[in-house]
Amino acid sequence: MKSIVLLLILNLTGGFLLYGQVNTPDDRQRKAITVLIDQYSQARETMDTALLKTILTADVDQLVSTGEWRNGKRAAVEGMLKSSAGSPGTRTLLVDKIRMISSTSAIVDCRYEIQNTEGAIRKMWSSFIVVGDKKSWKITAIRNMLPSGQ
Repeated sequence: MKSIVLLLILNLTGGFLLYGQVNTPDDRQRKAITVLIDQYSQARETMDTALLKTILTADVDQLVSTGEWRNGKRAAVEGMLKSSAGSPGTRTLLVDKIRMISSTSAIVDCRYEIQNTEGAIRKMWSSFIVVGDKKSWKITAIRNMLPSGQ
């Protein structure tokens, strides 16, 4: 009888431990992460290298829709500025979903649109891996995707 009770307790405890992880952000996390993505969008729009350097980790990496990899903060910032200058227009990032990996890391999926000077809109997706502490969140990886057929 003792082994049945012990087995039942272990199963219940194990179930709670396995499914006890919360993968949705709380209000504070959601707001801070959304502000970070807005800052990134603003920095790209205004070509603000100082802001970009404060919101990216030193080892940031980026895969852009052309297949180019940008590794490290310097390469990422230079590539972002070159890309923004080469394809002018309004860039809009709208946070679609945030999935917490832990209390200090998350995957952020965004709708990413670039409206060029003639008014045509290029619709893409962008995923960010963000890391944080009690003070701030930073971007450590970016993946831009262009849906097939575009």
